[in-house]
Amino acid sequence: MADKVTPFVVNDRRKFTTEGELRPESERPREEEQEEASKAAVTAVPEPPQSEPAAEAEAAEAAEAAEQELPKLTEEQAERSKAAYEATAERLDTAIRAANPGMEQLPPVNFDRLVQSIYMTAIMQLGGGTPEGEQARVDILGARQSIDMLNVLQEKSKGNLTEDESRMLENALFEVRMAFLEITQALARQARQPESPLPPPPGGGPRIVR
Repeated sequence: MADKVTPFVVNDRRKFTTEGELRPESERPREEEQEEASKAAVTAVPEPPQSEPAAEAEAAEAAEAAEQELPKLTEEQAERSKAAYEATAERLDTAIRAANPGMEQLPPVNFDRLVQSIYMTAIMQLGGGTPEGEQARVDILGARQSIDMLNVLQEKSKGNLTEDESRMLENALFEVRMAFLEITQALARQARQPESPLPPPPGGGPRIVR
């Protein structure tokens, strides 16, 4: 019996026709490749960093929340702590007077004594009270802080002082400011000429202390 001849099919794999045009079946794989490439190129877009205004707003909210958590003192608590302090201070004064017969009682703290205390601190920081013949020790930064404290006191007490209190505070500020200028100028001269001595204590000593 004769062998059966198996027919075969010839596939034309050429991309172009005899007229030079691109075959339709050749375009399809290229489109599929481009689609797959575009899918592969898609990546996750990172979230933009948090802007500074948003971060500042969160910080402000956190600070406000912290303030709200602070317990607010009641009027009763304030009065009780004040009464306890005054009672303890009175017992301390009694004990000191008992241990030191004839000792004068300390004068009450008032506005005048507050100004004088800061004033004297500034004078001492500028070299006041230095024994004669000794080199003055100057704390220029500390003196500046004390002078600034007097200035804050003046600003915050405007309209609440008597005429005498206002005049005393003005005189105190004038004296310590002038003393500060005198000392800083002397320190500048001493930096240029190390042999130059510092001036004597400012203003010859405090003049407003009563």
